[in-house]
Amino acid sequence: MSRPVILGSTSRYRAELLRRLHLPFEQAAPDVDETPQPGETPEQIARRLALAKAREVARRFPHAVVIGSDQVADLAGTPLGKPGTHERAVQQLRAMRGQTVIFQTALAVVCQETGFEQVDLAAVKVVFRDLSDEEIEHYLRTEQPYDCAGSAKSEGLGIALLERIDNDDPTALVGLPLIRTCRLLRAAGVKLL
Repeated sequence: MSRPVILGSTSRYRAELLRRLHLPFEQAAPDVDETPQPGETPEQIARRLALAKAREVARRFPHAVVIGSDQVADLAGTPLGKPGTHERAVQQLRAMRGQTVIFQTALAVVCQETGFEQVDLAAVKVVFRDLSDEEIEHYLRTEQPYDCAGSAKSEGLGIALLERIDNDDPTALVGLPLIRTCRLLRAAGVKLL
């Protein structure tokens, strides 16, 4: 018997990516406090939140295979989350100009009923151009990426902010590493092909 798949996220970006797998799924909002804990690294934050989101949704839907994900931009050890406002987005992009930033995208797959629980991490190294204040303002007014970690939406105009992207999963930077998602879903017993 196949189990339902639930994306433990309301992110439209993650849902768009998951649709590429032609897998029926539902979405459920995880009720998780995303405040970083004292001393946590960006990688630890991403891993903890991805697992917390998947576990929280799996608690409500114990029969389902639940996918949780979280992304934190890592600027020399400083975590940068979703800016939420224009002013914070300007600060983030100014801090990242000319810098290498690692986008830590964590993925968790949980099925409470079977006891399945795995977490993986895709680290994407991104080199930002030395952006002018004018370029930053134009980008933010055009794209309004206030719901994206680090204020950069590479699948849109945000690609113009970048010098280079180094990773092993082209979807990881958008927010759901599909190669790892496929691996974990297969491990959980979900047939993809």
